[in-house]
Amino acid sequence: MVIGITGSFGSGKTTVAKMFGRLGAYAIDADKVYHSLIKPRGNCYKKIVGHFGKDILGKSGRVDRKKLSRVVFKDKSKLKLLNNITHSEIIKEIKRIIKSKKEKVVIVDAPLLIESGLYKEVDKIILVANEKEEQVKRAREARGLSAEETLKRIRMQMPFNKKLAFADFIIDNSGSKTKTLTRVKEIWKKRGV
Repeated sequence: MVIGITGSFGSGKTTVAKMFGRLGAYAIDADKVYHSLIKPRGNCYKKIVGHFGKDILGKSGRVDRKKLSRVVFKDKSKLKLLNNITHSEIIKEIKRIIKSKKEKVVIVDAPLLIESGLYKEVDKIILVANEKEEQVKRAREARGLSAEETLKRIRMQMPFNKKLAFADFIIDNSGSKTKTLTRVKEIWKKRGV
C-alpha cells in the first residue's frame, strides 16, 4: 500500500511521515528526491540552469536552493516553469523507489502531491493540518524563513480547502506530538496491517 502525505508549507508532513516510519512504513521524502535531481549530475540540473541562468548557482557549481527559491517564489510563472521541469522526473524516481521496496506500506511525503499529479500513484491520501501561525513558526525554526516568505509560499500552493476534497484522512498537527502520534496510530490500524 502506498500512502501519500501532503499539507501546506510548514504543516508538519515530514514529522508525520517519520512517525509512520517508526511504525514500520518506508518513507520517501519528495523534497529529498527533488534535491538529488537538481545536483550537477541529476536529471534536472541542466534544464534548470538553462532556464534560470548561472545566477542561481553557488560557488561550487551546485544549484543554490535559496537563490532559486528567491527567483521562483516572486513569480508564479517561474515557479510553474520549475515545476514543469521537475515534477515528471520526481514522479518517475518515486515510482522507481516504490517498486524497489519490500515493505508492506510506503509513505510518500510530498508537499505538492496533488498539484504534481503524484496523488494518482498512491492508494490513500493523508492531509496534515495546522494553524498558519504554527506553520510560520515551523518554517522560521526549520528553514530560517520570515513570516512574509512563509505566507508567500503557502499562498502559491493549492488552498487547503481544495486539498480536503482529495483526503482520505486528516491529521490535525496543531496539538502536541503525542496527540499527532495517537492519530497516526489510529490510521495505521485502519489500513489493516
